[in-house]
Amino acid sequence: MASDGKWFLTKVKQTIYRYGMIAEGDSVAVAFSGGKDSGALLYILSEFRRHAPFSFNLQAIYVDLGWPVETAPLFRYADRLKIPLTIEETAIGRIVFERRQEKNPCALCSKMRHGALHQAALRLGANKVAVGHHLDDAIATFLLNLIYTGSLNTFKPRTYLDRSGLDLIRPLIQIPGDTLAALASREQIPVLENPCPVDEKTRRHEMTALIDELVLRYPDLRQKFRSAFQGSPFWPSFDE
Repeated sequence: MASDGKWFLTKVKQTIYRYGMIAEGDSVAVAFSGGKDSGALLYILSEFRRHAPFSFNLQAIYVDLGWPVETAPLFRYADRLKIPLTIEETAIGRIVFERRQEKNPCALCSKMRHGALHQAALRLGANKVAVGHHLDDAIATFLLNLIYTGSLNTFKPRTYLDRSGLDLIRPLIQIPGDTLAALASREQIPVLENPCPVDEKTRRHEMTALIDELVLRYPDLRQKFRSAFQGSPFWPSFDE
């Protein structure tokens, strides 16, 4: 990687080691959605694997929601990284938007997508699933919980999923979203157009816009959130 990009690879390595995300012999399935974050995650983990002092398996899974999407760029990208890509075909889009006609479809869609991802990961022999949630996502989740439910919470770097027996890991959780966007542009990572009918119309998108507004007034807001999350009940260390 270029010298200007080494800092965030170092940060991701620190995250992986601090939270015990990946170890010798693991089989890690990466949720590869065709967005910049998951594409950047696949790239960074491929770089980490090249330099890690242990060996582990890496593969990518794309959950097809049933909408017409051209997946050839994803296969070319995965082939470039020498990472096998599996397409998990589903009818989630039709179920959520046509059969159920959910007024708030995101929760059901997310639940079904995660279920399909985990089933595919288990079928492929993975014991861990990596997703591309980054620092901005953690902050947005915190704000969503605060504003809409009155609770103080966000997702953890590593979570054990009782139902599947998988570990869900978020190696990018300390990296700002704009850093990943810059990486995606620099490394020519393919980014597919999101066919979701409610894309950019959700509460999460509202929180993302709020973060951008706050950063204009408080430029170090992301760093302050990262410091607050670290060592708190939100981001417990692996040995706790």
